[in-house]
Order: sequence, then structure tokens, then C-alpha cells
Amino acid sequence: MDLFKAIKELQEEKRRIERLIELLEEHAGEPKPVRRRGRKSMSAAERAEVSRRMREYWKRKKQPAPGGESP
Repeated sequence: MDLFKAIKELQEEKRRIERLIELLEEHAGEPKPVRRRGRKSMSAAERAEVSRRMREYWKRKKQPAPGGESP
């Protein structure tokens, strides 16, 4: 193998690697998107539905149990 050809190929590979490193460094400086933690907020329609279900739940809780009181 020709020594000059090997040197030329290595120099081209070095340029490609240096360019990739530059690109990676540019992207490394960008902030990552912030992930929200916790519960998602409910829309007005979702809150109304939950409210309706809870009203029905408490109406049933107020009614005496059929067959007497619970222990």
C-alpha cells in the first residue's frame, strides 16, 4: 500500500471526524425540553363530569343501606 495514499485517507477521515465533533458540540449546547411532572389539568367539561359523578356518589352514600346498618 502506498504510504502517501494511506496518509491522505487518514487525513480525510480526520476531517470527517472533526466535522462530526463540531456538529455534536453544537447540539449539545441546546437545552433539553422540560418535562412536566404531576397531574394534567382538566378541561371544564372533564371537571363537570367529575362533579356530576361525585354528586351521584354522595347521594348513594346518604341513603341507608338496604337490610339495616352496616357493622
